[in-house]
Amino acid sequence: MILDYGKLRATPAATDPFRHVVVPEFVPAGELARVFDDLPAMNKRGSFPIGSLRLGSHAAALVSELEGPAFRAAVAEKFDLDLGGAATMVTLRGCATERDGLIHCDSRAKRVTVLLYLNPATDAWARHEGCLRLLRGPGNIEDYAVEVPPVNGTLLVFPNGPGTWHGHKRFIGQRYVVQLNYMTADSAARSELRRHRFSAFLKRLTTAA
Repeated sequence: MILDYGKLRATPAATDPFRHVVVPEFVPAGELARVFDDLPAMNKRGSFPIGSLRLGSHAAALVSELEGPAFRAAVAEKFDLDLGGAATMVTLRGCATERDGLIHCDSRAKRVTVLLYLNPATDAWARHEGCLRLLRGPGNIEDYAVEVPPVNGTLLVFPNGPGTWHGHKRFIGQRYVVQLNYMTADSAARSELRRHRFSAFLKRLTTAA
């Protein structure tokens, strides 16, 4: 899997409204098309552990690269962090509903959040629907410093913290995003994964019924 590490290293980390880096086309267009074709159809909201899904070879290769040492080293260098030995958790979202996009900070168990957007550009993103906003506070989705359209292999990375508020305006439909987290401790990663696996299990039961 070829990812644009040069672009990641050349893009300076921003500080408004909190530390982050946005890298458009981190997954080059040719690679992205093959990955997109390999993604499973998803008609339930929520984050699904990668291990609970059937991925095609190109999508699986992308996940393997994100979990690998080269990407870990690039993120650690960008934010001057020691991520050696940090457990990882990888999930995939593919379906957004009216319940998604609420303003929040990620769990304190997540030390660093990585979001990789795999969707083709559409008119919905041009209308700002479903575009992730990095917010200055928890009270107003319009009080944002940065807006990230979830398209074209765009990468967003930020160290998590009590002020890392983010959310998006309502979007209903297909919205693929890989989320990788470097966790604060193995126990935290296991607890989060158990929660996601249980949620995925319940969704499959609902679908079967």
